Amino acid sequence: MKKVFVILSLVFAATFAANAQTISDNAIGLRFNGGDGLGAGISYQKKLKENNRLEVVLSLREEFSSIKGTGLYEWVWPLEDRFNWYAGFGAGFDSGFSALFGAGVVGIEYNFKVPILISLDYRPEVGITGNYDGLGNSVALSVRYQF
Repeated sequence: MKKVFVILSLVFAATFAANAQTISDNAIGLRFNGGDGLGAGISYQKKLKENNRLEVVLSLREEFSSIKGTGLYEWVWPLEDRFNWYAGFGAGFDSGFSALFGAGVVGIEYNFKVPILISLDYRPEVGITGNYDGLGNSVALSVRYQF
């Protein structure tokens, strides 16, 4: 039984190693939100490991009347050719830390042959303090330059 487990574990690990994701060390760009957080922001992504990254977004929302900051830890997996999908979680603040919230993210991205990355994601948010009540969400289109 142990031999079968070891062999299956090696096959499983080899499968993921063969599909190892290559994500850029850094990416910066614009994120255009819809839904509860209508607005736009600056998005920065930093590669942490082979298939993990940190994303930080600073945005203007609600007709540019408030500032919102969000930090997310993301996992990235290849789909096909230049498509990836990703999911993660994190937290953020609104208007000078007057509200704190927890956030999740799930999305799909396309990596062009030039250093441009375009993505579409869904981000649910749950208010912890302040003027965030219940569950909020947004869908966003992002365009980033990779370096």
